[in-house]
Amino acid sequence: MSSEKQNVALASMLASAALAATKLVAGLMTGSLGILSEALHSVLDFGATTVTWLAVGVSDLPPDEEHHFGHAKVESVAALVETALLFATTGWIVYEAVMRLAGESGHLNVTWWAMAIIAASVVIDFNRARVLSRTAKKTSSEALEADALHFSSDMWSSVVVLAGLGASWAGFTWADPVAALAVAAFVSLAGWRLGRRTLATLLDAAPEGTSAAIRHIAEDAHGVLAVRQLRVRPAGATLFVDAHIAVARTLPFDTVTRIKEAFVGAVRERFPSADVTVSTIPVELDDETIADKVMLMAGRRGLAVHHLTVQHVGERLSVAFDLEVDGHLPLSEAHEIATALEDGIAAELGSDVEVESHIEPLQTDTVSGRDASDALTSRIAAQLAAAAEPDAILTEIHNVRVRETDEGLYVTFHCRVPGKETVRKVHEAVDALEVRLKRDQKGVQRVIAHAEPLGLKEP
Repeated sequence: MSSEKQNVALASMLASAALAATKLVAGLMTGSLGILSEALHSVLDFGATTVTWLAVGVSDLPPDEEHHFGHAKVESVAALVETALLFATTGWIVYEAVMRLAGESGHLNVTWWAMAIIAASVVIDFNRARVLSRTAKKTSSEALEADALHFSSDMWSSVVVLAGLGASWAGFTWADPVAALAVAAFVSLAGWRLGRRTLATLLDAAPEGTSAAIRHIAEDAHGVLAVRQLRVRPAGATLFVDAHIAVARTLPFDTVTRIKEAFVGAVRERFPSADVTVSTIPVELDDETIADKVMLMAGRRGLAVHHLTVQHVGERLSVAFDLEVDGHLPLSEAHEIATALEDGIAAELGSDVEVESHIEPLQTDTVSGRDASDALTSRIAAQLAAAAEPDAILTEIHNVRVRETDEGLYVTFHCRVPGKETVRKVHEAVDALEVRLKRDQKGVQRVIAHAEPLGLKEP
């Protein structure tokens, strides 16, 4: 794409040089202010297209240590130079046209070949404007867009000059300076449009409609609560987007990452050349429960918490939970971890809250084990069935597995439970069964029960 931009800019530069030389010769030989104004316009265009050719070569250089956002704004600087040249052209044309209309008429010798030169320039300008415009849209090049605007204005001003020459040939001598003034009007309009767009880019103005479109994307993005800050600026073909989005603070980090990736993907789908940077702002939701807040405090510290209970004792709030830490830690270190978590929860919920934690060992190492003998497995299966009878909730015990490890026996089993029973009641029954099994079978380290509703078919 870079070579395509440079090739198009080089072709435009050569075309401008040829047009400028031809028009200048014709203007000097005929004395036509219209042709001379067009010649001067083309000379300045040649300088502008030279600047464009140099600019597109620099603008495509990659970012470096001094230019973190690349070099694309070189094209904007080039376009600004072209704008200044356009207005300089306008000043000279208006001055000469006014002087001639005031009576200081110059010698005018209209010839057919002079008119043919202007007619040919119309054709050349039309083709160059079309090629430049197409490439500018494809590459988002401001410099090429400026060149396209130049050739387009040249084409229409040449048409006006051609009409002025025809009228002058017919004897209306005032038509030539009037045509020159019309050229000045075209040049001024082109300079105003180009300058306005160029300054908007140099001042980092967001392209019209982009901010609203990105905010609309955020409204439809899952997990994005709001856009707190949005900055958009163009630089050549790249649209830099810096967005700060609000997300629920209780979300896990991996979920927040997926939300960010989905948002960036949606923005790039709408704006393929976008370079998107997203920052997340965790916010507290109105419907956060106390349990949510406690789990958030623990999650931020990378701690595992379970058996969380929240009680209102009169006007006081009481929070208790089991905290799992590395079982190899000294109690003094484990207590420091628990105290830090308790203090954090109190700071979040209020200094008058009661926070109590029970420290439990967290298994951090993989335990090596082996299947127990069939005889031991059968005996424990029978003990499980007997231990389940007092509660009459856990039935149809099956899929019993027993593993022997250096720490003791690990027992897992499946059972059936009436679907109407609550999770709390089922958990209490499993705990009671574990106590009975450990009483009857020495060496049992842990019992894991998988409860299924009655009538559920095995996969």
